[in-house]
Amino acid sequence: MARPLRIEYNNAWYHILNRGRRGETIFTGQRDYFGFIELLKDTCEMWKMRVAAYCLMPNHYHLLVQTPDANISRCMRHIDGVYTQRFNRNHHCDGQLFRGRYKSILIDADHYLLQLVRYIHRNPLKAGLVDDMDRYVWSSHGGYLSKAEKWNWLYKDFVFSMLSKNKNEKLKNYRQFISLEDEEKISQVLDKKKWPAILGSADFIAKVKEKFFSETVDDEVPQARELAPETDQIKRVVCDRYGISEKELLISKRGLSNEARNMAIYLTRRLRGDSLKTIGEQFQVGKYSSVSSVIRRLNAAMADDRRLRKQVEELILVLKKGRKQNR
Repeated sequence: MARPLRIEYNNAWYHILNRGRRGETIFTGQRDYFGFIELLKDTCEMWKMRVAAYCLMPNHYHLLVQTPDANISRCMRHIDGVYTQRFNRNHHCDGQLFRGRYKSILIDADHYLLQLVRYIHRNPLKAGLVDDMDRYVWSSHGGYLSKAEKWNWLYKDFVFSMLSKNKNEKLKNYRQFISLEDEEKISQVLDKKKWPAILGSADFIAKVKEKFFSETVDDEVPQARELAPETDQIKRVVCDRYGISEKELLISKRGLSNEARNMAIYLTRRLRGDSLKTIGEQFQVGKYSSVSSVIRRLNAAMADDRRLRKQVEELILVLKKGRKQNR
């Protein structure tokens, strides 16, 4: 199974989801539900994780969390691992409980945090488990309505502060906001089987790409390709460096070498990990074997050509910074 992409940094926000294997039940009764909630509290205390929202459904769970110490992998390994052990012990079974590794999306809190709180709390309504959110006891929705100290562990004040600067209006504003239907974009993203690695504004995504993009895509983490520059961006940067148009970039004549075109093909393969067939389509190369030859020849040329190596390094630097080369 391919490993999912995990982007970790201080104070990052994530929407987390995991399901029972083959859609099986992971919460069979109060003991399981209460046990998982206590496990969330323990994780918050041990690793400083902040839980802004959760919803436990019979065969899956949703979490909206922040990690001040950039440790989402450690926190989730503890939660899923310990819960599986306790579930198996309590129900006299063994083996895998969850479908696999948890799914996560790195969240741009400024744009999507409130929408995700609403999406998570409305999940039982959408699933038809209740006709009134207030009646579903296995989510953090009740914690937002309550002033009881037992909910002090929930990171709800931050969410309230986004809804209103007036503390006296926070509950009213929350109720109004949560009563609205989920935005179509949120539902479209989260209802898909495959989640994107990042959910945020264009500026947020660009900053994450600049900071966390690696120069080479890991085949074991195909989702890492989402951090790579788009093919069109690679073409623009290469054209700018060589002072040519995109039409000139795609020129291919027998017996003539187009270094800019070869460079763009090489960078697309190296930075994005796209298939030879896909690259051929993007650069109007008829045979994928021809794409392979371009990449192989450029690799060999760089071994003896310092200028070419420097050109590659500088282009990668520009692409990592997410801006065009100015000459």
